[in-house]
Amino acid sequence: MTQYLEFEKPLAEIEGKAEELRALARQNEDMDVSDEAAALDAKAATLLNDLYADLTPWRKCQVARHPDRPHCVDYIKALFTEYTPLAGDRNFADDHAVMGGLARFNDRPVIVIGHEKGNDTKSRIERNFGMARPEGYRKAIRLMDMAHRFGLPVITLVDTPGAYPGKGAEERGQSEAIARSTEKCLQIGVPLLSVVIGEGGSGGAVAFATANRVAMLEHSVYSVISPEGCASILWKDAEKMREAAEALRLTAQDLKQLGVIDRIIPESVGGAHRHPDATLTAVRTAIQGMLDDLDGKDAAALIADRRQKFLNLGQTGLAA
Repeated sequence: MTQYLEFEKPLAEIEGKAEELRALARQNEDMDVSDEAAALDAKAATLLNDLYADLTPWRKCQVARHPDRPHCVDYIKALFTEYTPLAGDRNFADDHAVMGGLARFNDRPVIVIGHEKGNDTKSRIERNFGMARPEGYRKAIRLMDMAHRFGLPVITLVDTPGAYPGKGAEERGQSEAIARSTEKCLQIGVPLLSVVIGEGGSGGAVAFATANRVAMLEHSVYSVISPEGCASILWKDAEKMREAAEALRLTAQDLKQLGVIDRIIPESVGGAHRHPDATLTAVRTAIQGMLDDLDGKDAAALIADRRQKFLNLGQTGLAA
């Protein structure tokens, strides 16, 4: 059952009518609705192209949050083999908002780490909607240390509204854990690649995305704060989220222009949720390309490359 976003309502009506015609034809074998259904399909395809040809930043936020969009667990199942999850931070607990472990990518041993939001009510609660607690970041640090020790590339998949802001998380040192994870990203002497597959929210995303190469899916977003949070602070009105989304410059296209990310991974028309297999293939290709870019660099060169990348932020696209 397709879940439609607010701006896709006209599309839902057309596709719904086409499906109704086909349902009637299935009930009545003498009824031929092929021409009418085909005409509606063509109209829907044209409308879909028009809707996605020039998405506003706020609409991109909606697409990035679509519940049917492929999540971290889907990428791990599709792109990695021999995945062996590693749990816990060896200090407090295992945070289910963060997945990570040993795996093979195109038969190459790697460490993969990512945020997982869940795909139904039960799993979303278990995964805390992708909002990691301190133990999640400390688990990531442990895995990055392991990658450094054994010379394994690290691939991170970012999809979080932000780090969890609850009382318990703050008591256990949320900000310190995020800072330590970001610091660890800068220290490890192995290739570190990051892909923003949905939302890249605040320090919760940066803690995984301080990488040699950062890619974003075409309709993903990456920002210091959500549009709703920004609107609440600046305008004291969360309903100003559309204006906030414009001001934040959170789209992949804006961030590529500003030099914050290195590449944009294309999505099929209608977003990753409509054509997940094509998206998974595009991400595989992008990750392999980024690994190829870094092959042959020693630990010192990888660390220097990463540090310089982030020191250069703010110097690109200033006139835009």
